Amino acid sequence: MAAPAYDFQNLSPPLVAKIPSNRSGGFVKLSIFMFYVICHNIRSAYNVGSIFRTADGAGVTKIFLCGYTPTPPRPDIAKVALGAEKSVPWEKCSQTWRLIERLKKQGVQIIALEQHPKSVFYDKFKPRFPLALILGSEVKGLPKSILRRCSEIIEIPMFGEKESLNVSVAFGVAAYQIAKFRKS
Repeated sequence: MAAPAYDFQNLSPPLVAKIPSNRSGGFVKLSIFMFYVICHNIRSAYNVGSIFRTADGAGVTKIFLCGYTPTPPRPDIAKVALGAEKSVPWEKCSQTWRLIERLKKQGVQIIALEQHPKSVFYDKFKPRFPLALILGSEVKGLPKSILRRCSEIIEIPMFGEKESLNVSVAFGVAAYQIAKFRKS
């Protein structure tokens, strides 16, 4: 079955989509919630593949691959994504800040996943859709120029010796927390 058609220029999907049920062979009616992911300068193609696979599971609407983030088709992305790079729509963007401004004009709430003095813990965050979650470089995180453009900054608390999780793991934690707020 083909995925529902979206107008990505205006970011307006149909209000309801029917998807095949993986258990009964029938259809399940799901409300569409607009949940975008922006990958800013993620260097590892394996992390990108993992983000695609998790995004598929969490019902992400679209992934924006910005800066030097690797893009499909690539064997190293495909190896980890297991086909999700074909099922989750994506777009290459050279300048993250321009994408953010475009999304903001269309009413999309911009959320950064980053450790920051002004961040709130991810489990205290109440998302408002449409929403775009921005992930930063594995080494440098997100630059101040991007953080200034965000509505909110969320973080995952760390209780061990390491300061952060792998970017794809952190995305999985945050994505499923956000996805649980979708309305069906």
